[in-house]
Amino acid sequence: MWDLLSHGGARFKMSFQAFAAEHGLIIRDLEIGKWVRVPTLDHPEKRNGSYIFDGDKGAVQNWAVHERPVSWFSDHREWVDTQEYQRKKELANKEKERKQKEAVRKAAGILSSAVKSTHPYLVKKGFAETEGLVWKDLLVVPMRVGPYLVGCQLIDKDGTKKFLSGQRTKGAHCGFDNKGKDILVEGFATALSIRRALKAAKTRYKLWVCFSAPNIIEVAKGLQSGLVVADNDLAGINAAKKTGFDYWVSDGEGEDFNDYELRTGTQDAGLNLAKRLMD
Repeated sequence: MWDLLSHGGARFKMSFQAFAAEHGLIIRDLEIGKWVRVPTLDHPEKRNGSYIFDGDKGAVQNWAVHERPVSWFSDHREWVDTQEYQRKKELANKEKERKQKEAVRKAAGILSSAVKSTHPYLVKKGFAETEGLVWKDLLVVPMRVGPYLVGCQLIDKDGTKKFLSGQRTKGAHCGFDNKGKDILVEGFATALSIRRALKAAKTRYKLWVCFSAPNIIEVAKGLQSGLVVADNDLAGINAAKKTGFDYWVSDGEGEDFNDYELRTGTQDAGLNLAKRLMD
């Protein structure tokens, strides 16, 4: 027999919450129809976990241990009050849409106010004279889905990266040039290193900054082919393999291409990557 929990006039079986607890999430008030950030057992003072639940399926993610969400399914629908569920789901979707539109407006305002300047983060990554878009001491990287602005990534001097609250990130990218084979990468500094190295090797390219390993998979869905220049870690290599594209990875554990270029030199890094592009 299933244990049941009364919640807001509706009844839920405990199995989803038990599943979430087993993965370290602390859920005090179960919400439906949207991703919810919550504390975890290993970080009880932070919201280092998230979940989504719609009654008969859900997913959880503990950011300290999971590369991607872990799915949960039920044999029996847990949400009994279907009208209330639909109402809450519609409200959640409207709120999500409102936040995304607000993020677009804020991103447009930030980009219009940003100025081209050097930045401490770029200096740290080996680009002392390179100018980027800077707003309130933050390096700004615009993010688009197709041709449409959806938000931006903000990077502080120490390399801490944030997105705008509520913005769309799935499938978002920042494109560099449009001259040759598509190259997908996680980070902005990685893309700058590849651009510098391939220019030294006199090789054409088009770069796609994808902002995370899982999002490389999403951006790749819109391309016919390409090369993934992956970070040499589990998340990066797994994402590269899942695209079905060819991929390149540094021989240094934990390195991205920026690390590789700074270690081996721009000329050698560019020649090695150019050779992989021509294979």
